[in-house]
Amino acid sequence: MKKHCLERDQALFLIIDLQEKLMKAMDYAEKVYKNTRIMLAVCRQLKIPVVVTEQYPKGLGRTVQEITEHLVEHLLFEKVSFSAATQEMLEGLKGLKRRQLLVVGSETHVCVFQTVRDLLAAGYEVYVLRDGVCSRRKDNYLNGLQLMKDEGAVITDTETAVFDLLKVAGTPDFKAVHPLIK
Repeated sequence: MKKHCLERDQALFLIIDLQEKLMKAMDYAEKVYKNTRIMLAVCRQLKIPVVVTEQYPKGLGRTVQEITEHLVEHLLFEKVSFSAATQEMLEGLKGLKRRQLLVVGSETHVCVFQTVRDLLAAGYEVYVLRDGVCSRRKDNYLNGLQLMKDEGAVITDTETAVFDLLKVAGTPDFKAVHPLIK
């Protein structure tokens, strides 16, 4: 197997806790929304499953409208643990029969980090989109990225992931997706 090689038939997109009250505190929320929407469109085109988590939605609100209006079929898991890799979610992932997870969400150093750590421990390949995760403070964001890299996650970005999933230019999929990243 090639190292750091995304395969569309093995990929899954995981959106962690992009919720109303939480995202109001994020300086880079718009960038995260933009890159999450790009990945959602790519997933729709390439038929890649989408999983969404919400941390204590009663207190933090639901997933932001900037994302929900672009969601189609997806699995939703509510949680109170910081890690989204709950037994319920892990069972749901098993049913999808995918081994590579592309991850966006908030906050980088809390829920994203703990989820990524637990997914790696469960045997998944994890690709964190650095331009699709955020924390309230830059030092926490950077710390979270470093911790995930140290655990074995691939730290990448949206455009790199998109082109890796596409593999070649000139296909109908490329033509449908390319305008999103121009």
